[in-house]
Amino acid sequence: MNHPLARAIRGAGINSVDVAAHLGVDPKTVQRWMAGRMPYPRHRNALSRLTGWSPHDLWPELPRPAESAARHDEVCIVYPHRSTVPPDAWSRLFAKAENDICVLAYSALFLAEDIEVSTILRRRAEAGVRVRIALGQPTGGHVADRGAEEGVGDGMRARIRTALIGFRPVVEAGAELRVHDTVLYNSIYRADDELLVNTHVYGHPASHSPVFHLRRQSGEGMATTYLNSFERVWATSDGIST
Repeated sequence: MNHPLARAIRGAGINSVDVAAHLGVDPKTVQRWMAGRMPYPRHRNALSRLTGWSPHDLWPELPRPAESAARHDEVCIVYPHRSTVPPDAWSRLFAKAENDICVLAYSALFLAEDIEVSTILRRRAEAGVRVRIALGQPTGGHVADRGAEEGVGDGMRARIRTALIGFRPVVEAGAELRVHDTVLYNSIYRADDELLVNTHVYGHPASHSPVFHLRRQSGEGMATTYLNSFERVWATSDGIST
């Protein structure tokens, strides 16, 4: 089944029986939804919450809200932890980019090790999309502090060095890679006007912290604040050769 709902359910690590039990419907009903039948609105909302996908990602044929109603609706969805973000949300985000892709993190190793994401980043760079990746300076003091906070010590530096190697094919395809020694309060993953922002919580790894899916609607909203933050860090980062 290639319907977005079927992919979302698989990506969430559940099956039609699990969904049926959660929603109180027959598993055959869920299977019909996965094959393309449109659920009732209450079930659409429940499926969106269950899978972490927005209704319009699950059912692209749904009518879009009027521009006036959507202008300030920048928050698409909030995930309680990065580990609850659907695995293919990252690849779907970057695959849509036509102009800019930005990654700001300490290591972003989970992306560097994702073959599908790396392939998409490489192809987007080859297609002329500006791809910029800013990772923590392995020898920097703030990386050491972050490693101590998470209780991994020099493991943070090791993850960054591994990520630098993992992103090498993306850089060879035309992406820009820099390192920074900045205190990060969040990691930013941008594709044009859409962002996944992974907050940082003291004493917890980023994978255990919330993620906001934002869509920029104006030049003064939340998304713009994070985009400006990326640009400030990028401007003070150092180029590196992999």
